[in-house]
Amino acid sequence: MIKEIKYLIFLLIIILFFFFTAKYYFSDENKKKSYRSFTNIDKKIELYSKKLPVLEDDTQNIIEYVKNTQTKKKKKYRFWELLDKNDK
Repeated sequence: MIKEIKYLIFLLIIILFFFFTAKYYFSDENKKKSYRSFTNIDKKIELYSKKLPVLEDDTQNIIEYVKNTQTKKKKKYRFWELLDKNDK
């Protein structure tokens, strides 16, 4: 008997928790507060973006081309030739 009463109380507490949470979430007061905070954030973003400094473009003629005059021979790898020999 005590076990069933304990489960009933737990169930009642859980149902009340969800009820009051939903009641607050869908209330007009909460909707007004969230709308006001969204508009305040938008205003703050606009003000902050107006205060941002604009930097000059200093990337003109930044690339230097270097002429490669060294003719270094690359080592020739024979990897594919080794595979071909094994196939035969």
